[in-house]
Amino acid sequence: MDFIVFIVAMASLIYGADFIIKESERIALHFKISHFVIGATLVAFGTSLPEMAASMMASYAGKSDMAIANVVGSVIFNITLVLGIVFFIAKDMKPKRELFALDGAWVVLPVIIFFIMIQDGAIGRFDGMLFLLLMASYIIFLFSSAKDDLEGEIDEDLTKEKFNWSKTALLLGIGFTLTIGGANFVIESGSNIARDFGISEWIIGIFLISLGTSLPELVVSVVAIKKGNAEMSIGNIIGSNVANFSMVLGASSIINPLMINLQNARFDLIIMVSASLALLFILANKTYNKAGAIFLLIILALFIQNSI
Repeated sequence: MDFIVFIVAMASLIYGADFIIKESERIALHFKISHFVIGATLVAFGTSLPEMAASMMASYAGKSDMAIANVVGSVIFNITLVLGIVFFIAKDMKPKRELFALDGAWVVLPVIIFFIMIQDGAIGRFDGMLFLLLMASYIIFLFSSAKDDLEGEIDEDLTKEKFNWSKTALLLGIGFTLTIGGANFVIESGSNIARDFGISEWIIGIFLISLGTSLPELVVSVVAIKKGNAEMSIGNIIGSNVANFSMVLGASSIINPLMINLQNARFDLIIMVSASLALLFILANKTYNKAGAIFLLIILALFIQNSI
């Protein structure tokens, strides 16, 4: 029964995020915001809501391992799985934005801050507030560095519809309800599955839940690259990872301080750092192709091999 609840709850998370993403795109189109900023803010926030809801619920339930593991796993899957698939299927990916020069620091800066914070084995409420400030800093940076205007449509159907605040607010509300409600059942059923099979909550969080909550990023990024929108695809992942550290861990640690066993998490943390450095290397060398994809998928294979 717990497996059925888990699957239904995951579907709720994903569909809820889909509502939020589409309405975020509608708002972005209405206000003429650039593709990269849409991807790195509104869409990234929408696709990070499952992680945020799941980790906040885990924190509220006193499940620190699951809350932190969800973020670590999501960052790994976002880079290795999502971008690995995106780079593999992309035919001619040439972002107009100078990603390495402008956004490279945001790939590694949250990771560095995270590592400094967990050296005492905990992420406290003060740390959480610092993380939220980091998100505010990122948003300010994005809007100050984005010089390009919105040059195309995210969804052509959206551009044909008249913008309606009431409809948008209603659908956003439905999205939030599905996301938060689904997260509650994901945590409960995930914990039961872990207990039934003698699996630790860290493994459930790092692998099962984080994989499920990374699906919105995968869907959005693949659709974006299929429409020739490289900036939104990469911006979604960079923005989502910043949001995972800053908003997700920030909000979760304010609810309850989060404890982490550094020894148990050692391999997963190494994989997360490796994935982040690999992405930085790809941005620096502009290897948005099958070579870059294979590089990332090798890291993913090592991660999965250790987790199962």
